[in-house]
Amino acid sequence: MIKPLFEQFAGYNRWANARIYEAALALPEEALRRPVGVFFGSLFGTLSHLLTADRIWLSRLTGEGEAPKRVDAVLCADMADLTQARIAADARLIAYVAARDEADFEDILAYRTTRGDPHEQRVADILLHVFNHQTHHRGQAHGCCSILTGREPPPLDLLLFQRGAPAPDPEALRARIG
Repeated sequence: MIKPLFEQFAGYNRWANARIYEAALALPEEALRRPVGVFFGSLFGTLSHLLTADRIWLSRLTGEGEAPKRVDAVLCADMADLTQARIAADARLIAYVAARDEADFEDILAYRTTRGDPHEQRVADILLHVFNHQTHHRGQAHGCCSILTGREPPPLDLLLFQRGAPAPDPEALRARIG
């Protein structure tokens, strides 16, 4: 039974994103965009890339929504817009997984990469990539927060999520951005 695993990953993804966004929202705009040596340059660039990648994959999986043409596309002008878009993307991913039955995860999805190359992959393998990709770059974002603040941001371990550690509610994040 793979669906419960993907439901857990989708919930964890939202939980971890809320925790890292809460830390990011405490920083001034200058710090968010300061180059710190990560692949997408800055904390804002890293969080922006994650949104871009999720939108690409959600568009491929659902056939709906914006599909950016480049993985480094910047879709939001500021942290407020990025936060709103992240909350929406996390909700879409949770809804997508919830609407699937076990057999759907074995479906083969044909798609084109951002370079236009054709590929086919099992939906389960795509979702594994999406969640692993989030974890990878969210770890970079966590490191950015440490570099920019000089202190440890909230931990993002899956085990803490499984134990029920709190995360900001999406409405609490929305309230922080006005």
